Formats: sequence, structure tokens, C-alpha cells
Amino acid sequence: MIIKTPILKSKTLSNINNCNIWLKMESTQPSGSFKQRSIGNACSYYAEQGAKKFISSSGGNAGISVAYMGNSLNIPATIVVPKTTSQKAIDIMRQQGAEVIVHGEIWTEANELALQFVNSEAIYIHPFDDQYLWDGVAKIIDETIEDGIIPSAVVLSVGGGSLLSGISQGLSKNKLNIPIYAVETEGTASLNTAIKMGQHIKLDKVTGVATTLAAQQVCKNAFELTQLKEIKGITVTDEEAIDACFKFLDDHRTLVEPACGATLATLYNKKMDFSPSDNILVIVCGGASISLEQLLKYSSQ
Repeated sequence: MIIKTPILKSKTLSNINNCNIWLKMESTQPSGSFKQRSIGNACSYYAEQGAKKFISSSGGNAGISVAYMGNSLNIPATIVVPKTTSQKAIDIMRQQGAEVIVHGEIWTEANELALQFVNSEAIYIHPFDDQYLWDGVAKIIDETIEDGIIPSAVVLSVGGGSLLSGISQGLSKNKLNIPIYAVETEGTASLNTAIKMGQHIKLDKVTGVATTLAAQQVCKNAFELTQLKEIKGITVTDEEAIDACFKFLDDHRTLVEPACGATLATLYNKKMDFSPSDNILVIVCGGASISLEQLLKYSSQ
């Protein structure tokens, strides 16, 4: 249900950035994103503890993974999604047999409803704030080192903070004290705003095309890491994220969503400076809920 993903050297991005760019292809997970590691680990744990039902809320990828795990483990799943969730994501969840309820304009409103369904047997699977999620993500670093790559830095997208939390945990476990570049779009920059203000703040609203990054507030653990570790915040525009998705499709024959395009945009636009000997690990977080048609619509807008 969770696979060891390929790590590929990108000749194009390596040339642009004058270093070695390594792509950890989390888009190849069975459910289409890195969430399979986090959600998969949590669902497996709670299934072993006797869960009879999974309850979750999601803007897309986490919900898809909960639905996938529920189907694989033969455990019913109910997922509450906000109205911003793509129809493709909803369709995929339902194809996996999950009950999907559309409620609220933003994730927090969907999450409030989801929590009402939780009981002793119907277990809540948080989309980004749970130690079991981070434990699953941390294995990305184990795999990278097993494949002979010792990263000099990591570049990743930030939504709720589970990817950042898990990668940081994996680096610490392997005694790697290296920078993490945390990327968001300008309209979803809850972490970058918190870093600048030095407070675990909540945005008044989130906007833009990277709907799976649209958490108004990152988890507490993610913010606390910015106070303890070398985490560098970067923002990109929606246009840069979308453009990077098209370039990545041409260069690497892989369709990713704008949330992943945000990370790739920092490399296509050379927003960071690296040395020629550096090995930069880039988490291609994926995006099962995107289609070429939807990406073209975003582009036209």
C-alpha cells in the first residue's frame, strides 16, 4: 500500500541550478501523492488498534489516501471536503468506496463537521497533524540515503506541515543538519507569514490555485521547527506554480498539481543558490486530483 519511490536526477533542473537536483517521485505512490506515506501509516496503525471506520477532512490528496486505505483495509471511510475541492478528487474518493460530504468554504469548516462523526470506533485521521503521519513521511529520507544520495538541502511544498515535519524528523534521525526550503504560493503562505512574524499565526483567508496547500494555519510542530532548524521560507506566484507544472510535464513526462508546481517553480526560476557539488533533494509531492484540462483552465485564468 506504500511503495519505495524512485529518485531521479533531473538533467534540466541540474543545469539550470548548476548543481545536482534529485527528484523524489512521491507522485508514483499508489494514491498519487506523498500523503500515501503519512495517511497510510496512520490508517494502518489505527486499523491495528481496531478502528471500524475512518473519518477525515481534506482538500484533496489526504482524502484520496484515506479512501484508498479504507478500501484496501476493508474499513468504511467518510471524508468531508470543502467546496474548493476539485471534482476529480471527489470522484477518486468515491471510486475507492468512500462516503464524501461537501461542506464549507474552507478546510476548517469541513473539519468541524468531520469531527462530529468521530466516536470510539469511528477514528479521526487528521490530514496533517499527527505523529503517525510524520513517522511515515520520515522514511523518505531513509530511502534517499539507502539509494546513495546524501542531500545538501531539501526543497518541498508546505500546506498543513506534515511533509515538513516528517522530512525534518527523517533528517534528524539520520543526523543530517541541512537546510529545508519551505515553499508556498503567495495566497497560501501561512508558514512563511508565521516565520516573518515569529508567531504561530492563522491567516484570515487563503486564495489561489494551490488548493491543497490552503491551510490557514500550519500545525504547531511545523512552526516550532522553524524556530529550531534551518528552514528557509520561499513564496511563488500562482502563475509561476502553473508554469512550472507545464515545464515539468514537458521535461519529465509527469503531471503534478500546482501545490507541487510551487516547489518546482523555485528551481525553474532559480530562486536559490547552490554549489556545483551540492545534492539537492526535491520532493515531487504529486497530486492525484489534477488533470491536464484543469491545469489548462488555471492557465487561462
